[in-house]
Amino acid sequence: MILAYAGRRVDAAADSGTPSTEPRFPIGNVVRVAREVERVLAELKPSTVVGSAACGADLLVLEAAGRLGMRRRIILPFDRATFRASSVTDRPGDWGARFDAAIDEVSAEGDLVELALDAKDDATYMQANVEIFRQAETVARSTGEDCRALVIWNRVTRGSGDVTEAFFTEAARRGWSPEVIDTLAATRGR
Repeated sequence: MILAYAGRRVDAAADSGTPSTEPRFPIGNVVRVAREVERVLAELKPSTVVGSAACGADLLVLEAAGRLGMRRRIILPFDRATFRASSVTDRPGDWGARFDAAIDEVSAEGDLVELALDAKDDATYMQANVEIFRQAETVARSTGEDCRALVIWNRVTRGSGDVTEAFFTEAARRGWSPEVIDTLAATRGR
């Protein structure tokens, strides 16, 4: 099976100037979510995971898949340095070093795809979703495998332009049986 993935970035720090108005993925939930990601990947046993590499959900999938010996294909909407600054190191945590390690490993395997989309256009991330689905289907055709999806989020829309919600909706529309890991389960007391 080929597993396309997407999810929430960790919440911005309260003193960042752009803190999250409501929790979506608190930094305190990272360890629990990481364990859940590893458990789901071990159960599903995809041969390949396909997604991006933002801080939070994406990097947790990439790290777990690496430990489990799965092929990883990373889709970045634009060049590595710009993506690192805009989607990785702008949030609390040691995400920069984790991003660099994952990108270096995946790039060495020839599975890093850097698109040339406009970093200033909000629609860029929706276009990256389209490419993630396309890449997953391409790999699936070449291996004769089916596609599924993993979405790591709080199950609540941010409203118009919510890239994670759009990914979940498209995966369900395609019949890819999206598996969900809730980023707030412990916060909500479940």
